[in-house]
Amino acid sequence: MNDSSSPGDALDAAVRVLRVRDHTAASLDARLERRGVGGKQRADTVARLQELGYVDDARFAHARAEALAARGAGNLLIVDDLERHGVSATLAAEAIAALEPERGRAGAIVARRGVGPQTARFLRSKGFADDVVEAAVATPDGEALG
Repeated sequence: MNDSSSPGDALDAAVRVLRVRDHTAASLDARLERRGVGGKQRADTVARLQELGYVDDARFAHARAEALAARGAGNLLIVDDLERHGVSATLAAEAIAALEPERGRAGAIVARRGVGPQTARFLRSKGFADDVVEAAVATPDGEALG
């Protein structure tokens, strides 16, 4: 497909992509480019789908952030993931702000896994900020582990 293809072809390709999962405008544009849709048709198609509400970066950011947080991800991992999907820093910050605070999510993980160096490493690997990890795994005498 290129700019000489019909606009319907580009729309059909976009709908097939969106049938599998939600996309941001940037990720849909990239998918259409890989399918050979030309630049003007990509832009027109993505804009039309945004107008119709099929592509909504804010909706994507909030849903993706909630899903990642539910799987135990910290804010750093969530922001990185959203940026890789083409979400703006502003929308990523809004999505993070709508989540349960990171300290609470880390505390729930510590409650399940217990306090210790392994839990601290786990939290760091899941993208929790160092200060959150230290507070979550602190011993009763206030000393941080890990």
